[in-house]
Amino acid sequence: MKHVLSLSTLYPNAVNPRFGTFVARSLEAFAKRGAKNGDWQVSVVNPIGLPPVALGRYRALSRLPEYEEERGVAVHRPRFTLIPAVGARRNASAIAKAALPLIQRIHEESPIDIIDAQFFFPDGPAAAWIAQEMGLPLSVKARGSDITYWGTLDFAREQMVDAANRAKGLLAVSGSIAEEMAAIGMPRDKIQLHYTGLDRDRFRPLTHTQLRAQLRTELGFDLPDNAPLLVCVGALIERKGQDIAIAALATIEGARLVLVGKGDDEAHLRVLARDLGVADRVHFAGSLDHDMLPLVLSAADAMVLPTSNEGLANAWVEALACGTPVVTCDVGGAREIITNSTAGRLVDRTPESVAAGVQAVLNNPPMRQAVAAMAEKFSWQTNAIELAAYYEGLVVQR
Repeated sequence: MKHVLSLSTLYPNAVNPRFGTFVARSLEAFAKRGAKNGDWQVSVVNPIGLPPVALGRYRALSRLPEYEEERGVAVHRPRFTLIPAVGARRNASAIAKAALPLIQRIHEESPIDIIDAQFFFPDGPAAAWIAQEMGLPLSVKARGSDITYWGTLDFAREQMVDAANRAKGLLAVSGSIAEEMAAIGMPRDKIQLHYTGLDRDRFRPLTHTQLRAQLRTELGFDLPDNAPLLVCVGALIERKGQDIAIAALATIEGARLVLVGKGDDEAHLRVLARDLGVADRVHFAGSLDHDMLPLVLSAADAMVLPTSNEGLANAWVEALACGTPVVTCDVGGAREIITNSTAGRLVDRTPESVAAGVQAVLNNPPMRQAVAAMAEKFSWQTNAIELAAYYEGLVVQR
């Protein structure tokens, strides 16, 4: 079997079980397919950044095991020294130095055919240095903010473009991100589109009549059967735009808003909901597991995500698969997903425009099965098949 070593700073663990689940699902599907066909195995190196003194949330991270086997994937978690807030410039080199001895040992036990980075920063530059040291081909994937945010910073862009030039192949989660990669100087002829996947057994329209009653019990939230229900799925951070969704809610009579996710903006969002007089109509659900999320999405009338920056949001695809139209902004790969009014609305990033988009959906709701059909091309099985073909091409190039 050929062997891909995937470096990913974003990967779920016991402390952050929803952190990078889309990376895990992709690599798990790839490993499952590889085991069945006897052609590819995958190992993951998930570097854990810790400050010189691991206090607060870092203390729990410091206690994570350095090795686990998770759903058929070997996951290694070496530690590197992280300087919070100011150390981004050196993170890639710190990761590379911490991970290289481990990856060399893995290579001795089971020869590696390709080094893969799941994000462009800091993973990409770190993986590029490791691949060069080991004389192995490199692949790097771009997902969104690693290009649209880090690509605007001179030091990060320089490191990323250098990694792109060294790589045998590059992946992008949307056509929009591929064009942005090329715009900052990455070689366009190396970039291949690789859409996200989807657990189609889990994310599908659930139509039983007690959905809202179940949510009232599970979430402890007043949810009248006849009230419009909006859900926003994403980390509670400024760029996701939950503040805009809350401001829009204030003008949509009787509607309820469920915020799924955790993040540093939660305190600010709670104050905003109180100040706008909608605190009783906004529910903070925190992180939900993948068994509960399809229930929330299926019960909702619209998934609202006034985001400023995405590659191709998994939340868009998951909502559509559950038959729920999406109201979001024209960023990243949104136009590749929201292609007509059945799928939802693309709106400006203002409360007024978001409210208008929601009202348009509420006033003319599409059939749920028609919405779900918009996500038919997404599956983790397809994602794995395409990834295997892509890796095969890079190995042949050697």
